[in-house]
Amino acid sequence: MGPSVAIDLGILQIHWYGIILTFGMVMATYITALQAKRRDENAAIVWDAVLIVIGLGLVGARLYHVFSSPNDGSGSGWEYYRQNPLAILAIWKGGLGIYGGLLGGIIGILFVVYRNKVRLFRWLDFAVPGVLLAQAIGRWGNYANQELYGGPTGSSWWGITIDQAFRTRTPKIDFTDMQQYPAETRFHPTFFYESAWNFIGFVTLMYISRRFERRLRDGDIAALYFVWYGIGRGWVELLFRPDAWTIGSLPTAVWVSIGAILLGLLAIVVNRLIPQPRAAIAVAA
Repeated sequence: MGPSVAIDLGILQIHWYGIILTFGMVMATYITALQAKRRDENAAIVWDAVLIVIGLGLVGARLYHVFSSPNDGSGSGWEYYRQNPLAILAIWKGGLGIYGGLLGGIIGILFVVYRNKVRLFRWLDFAVPGVLLAQAIGRWGNYANQELYGGPTGSSWWGITIDQAFRTRTPKIDFTDMQQYPAETRFHPTFFYESAWNFIGFVTLMYISRRFERRLRDGDIAALYFVWYGIGRGWVELLFRPDAWTIGSLPTAVWVSIGAILLGLLAIVVNRLIPQPRAAIAVAA
C-alpha cells in the first residue's frame, strides 16, 4: 500500500487525497451555511445546493488540469489525456486546478442563485471564506501525493523530502538526479505555504465580515477573496515552482492570479461607485 492510500480494501482503495478534499468541502459548506444564517438568509439553500456547486467545481478543476501542460516530468496534461481519455476520471491520483474549480463553482452558484431567486453577490460573500478554508485543508492532499513542491531549500532541517519516483524532471532541472539531489534533500513545501496563506485569509475574511458588517456592501468579501488568493498564489508560483505550466515567461497561474487581483480591485471600486439602495443605507445607519 502506497503512502497516498489511507485504506486498502483490496478491490477498493481510499486515498488520503480524497479524504482531505471531502473534509475541506464539508467545512466550506458548513461555513457558508453559518454565514447565511448570521445574515438571516435561508441556510437550507446551501445544503440543498452543495452537490451541484461542488460537482461543477470538481469538473472545472479537473478540466483545468487536463488541458494544462505541466513541466513536472509527470507526462500529464493534455498530451497525455488525449491519448488516455479514461484517465481523466482518475482524480484520486491528483490533478485538480483551483482556478478551474473556482470557475465551475461560480457556475454552480449562478444556477443556485437563479433557481432560488436570491442575490448573487450576497451569496458569494457567504461562500468565499469557506472556500479559503477548504483550499487550506485541501492543499494537504498534495502532501499525501508528494506533489506541488518547490525547489531545494538548501537547509538540513526546513522542507520536505520527496521520493525519487515523485520528483520533478524538466528540460532545465532534474531533481531525480540522486547524485546532485540525494535522498535527504529538502524541498520547499509550497502546498504548506499556500495552505497557511489561505488559512490566514479565511480568518481575515471572517473577521472583516463580522467586524465591519455594517460598512460592507454585497460583493465586497468576494472581491477581497480574489485579491487575497491572487496575491498568495502568485508569489508561491513565482518563488517556488520550477515545474509550473507556463505561458510565455510566467507560470499560467500567475497570469490568472494577476487577472483575479485586478478583478477584485475593480469590483471593490465599482461597488463603491454604484449608489447603495435606500434599505441598505438605513441598515448601515
